[in-house]
Amino acid sequence: MHHFRIENGQIFAENVDLSQLAETIGTPFYCYSSATLERHYKLLAEAFRELDMTICYSVKANSNLAVIATLARQGAGADIVSQGELHRALAAGVPAEKIVFSGVGKTDAEMRAALQAGIAQFNVESIAELEMLSQCAQDTGHTANVALRVNPDVDAGTHEKISTGKAENKFGIAWEDAPGAFDKARQLPNINACGIDIHIGSQITDLAPFDIAFKKVRELYETLCAAGHNITALDLGGGLGVPYEPDQSLPSPQDYAALVKTAFADLPCRLFLEPGRLIAANAGILVSSVIRTKKGQAKNFIIVDAAMTELMRPTLYDAHHEIAVVTPRAGEALQWDIVGPVCETGDFIGTNRHMPEPEAGDLLVVYTVGAYGASLGSSYNTRLAAPEILVQGDQYDIVRRRPDYDELLGLEAIPDHLKNTE
Repeated sequence: MHHFRIENGQIFAENVDLSQLAETIGTPFYCYSSATLERHYKLLAEAFRELDMTICYSVKANSNLAVIATLARQGAGADIVSQGELHRALAAGVPAEKIVFSGVGKTDAEMRAALQAGIAQFNVESIAELEMLSQCAQDTGHTANVALRVNPDVDAGTHEKISTGKAENKFGIAWEDAPGAFDKARQLPNINACGIDIHIGSQITDLAPFDIAFKKVRELYETLCAAGHNITALDLGGGLGVPYEPDQSLPSPQDYAALVKTAFADLPCRLFLEPGRLIAANAGILVSSVIRTKKGQAKNFIIVDAAMTELMRPTLYDAHHEIAVVTPRAGEALQWDIVGPVCETGDFIGTNRHMPEPEAGDLLVVYTVGAYGASLGSSYNTRLAAPEILVQGDQYDIVRRRPDYDELLGLEAIPDHLKNTE
């Protein structure tokens, strides 16, 4: 569910008329609905209310400070994968004790910053990382709470580029090596290896892979406890999918929570969950304008001012997003590819869409862009980053403004020896 609607040729986010806003700030821009963000978090929290569950919003899905702050006010923690995301989470008001640090490539500096901040847990992915963390913890006088991320070799049935739980993926410690890794962790100073962590992929549309993975985690938990390890935390990752197409039937948060309860409710463990897309995706849209249409021999094109720089998912994953014209035109419906101005054949927002030919200046809305829209954006072709808007009721705030070219170029410098024109 989301809080966007088209009425009488205007697009509304909650009670804000985005058609008028488009005239003020220009297109393209992202818009996020506070009501949708809050609703999705509350539904998830309610589904797990009987468990000792910390919901750590996955910051990489949408790292805007206002989005993180909206969720922090509801009680969310944060799942981070970089020092930059640590700074974002803390700046947005997420308590350090609700932050977990994931990711396969943590550096010495990142570990030290997270230790100083006092985060809840490091999700460690290799023995080498574990040894580096032990040294950092000794040097800074801290003890690091650690969950070892184990790779259960479970095919989540999702796109190969967002699958993370198979043996050939770069993430986690091989399942067979997990007991030995916990034994090693127990020997290292300033390491409290108290948790098991898994994450099998993203945009998972079937509960069966979760069921397989959770049963393996339960078995590993019992094996480790029998060997004398004190396991007090289970991090179940994220990955539950969202509908990108109308009437797409997917497991609900309640269905997912029931599966978790069946697997782990009787264990004396704190549970962590790392949802990102599930909370943010349907809470955001991308508003774009038609530049012109172009009819070719093999394809017809609607050229818009949004591009792969604003929405990489179609190019990267062949992902589908629903697209609507705010003011539909009369006439025969034709088949169109909706493409951007970036100088790449792979720059498209949608392909093979049927609609009457729009006119230059018409607004298009791309749905389900709240996750992995702005966070995957770039300035390729020296394009200015699209602004981000947060709506609450009948109010809106520009929570990231569009920069100008001086700001963009100001990050670079021409060396003095190249300024000599003689």
